Amino acid sequence: MFYDARDNAHGLPHDPFKAIVSPRPIGWIGTKAADGSLNLAPYSFFNALSDKPKLVMFSSNGLKDSIINIRETGVFTTSFVSLDLKDQMNATSAPVPRGESEFALAGLAAMPGRMVDAPYVGEAYAALECRATDLFQPKGIDGTVSDNYVVLGEVVGIHIREDAIRDGRFDVGHVRPIGRLGYFDYADAGDVFAMRRPAG
Repeated sequence: MFYDARDNAHGLPHDPFKAIVSPRPIGWIGTKAADGSLNLAPYSFFNALSDKPKLVMFSSNGLKDSIINIRETGVFTTSFVSLDLKDQMNATSAPVPRGESEFALAGLAAMPGRMVDAPYVGEAYAALECRATDLFQPKGIDGTVSDNYVVLGEVVGIHIREDAIRDGRFDVGHVRPIGRLGYFDYADAGDVFAMRRPAG
């Protein structure tokens, strides 16, 4: 099949776009509002952008508490989502009133960042402390502004649990990251294989 993505007339019961661009890592974004209240929310439009400097990005569909808090403070964290934390991650996606902590809702430890004033998930195998470098609403080819808000951040601190390190590496086969697929589907990315690039 083929369809024009601009009119989105795919004829399917659900839009396949996000299922095609998958699996996507989950950015479990921790922020602190100017009034001191804590927020934790998962975003499946998330990824690393650069290694030097270390940059990550996430995108929020609409102006949510994470975006408001980052506008106020300029900082955020992103915690690693492993298979054993999938239910807690899902719980933090619930719509709750501004100022109510999703950390408390999901029974998670809110650990203070060392280099940024934002909390991260204490139970996570790893977490990144970030300072926002850009926050904007992207545009389509016709200039239409998206309803999404994109945040870029530079990683300034990295937490790794000691039990996640094996043979000198962050062992993804052990920590079993999960990724977001389309619809309500997720993937366990714990089955790991290695391939070396061709010499050239």
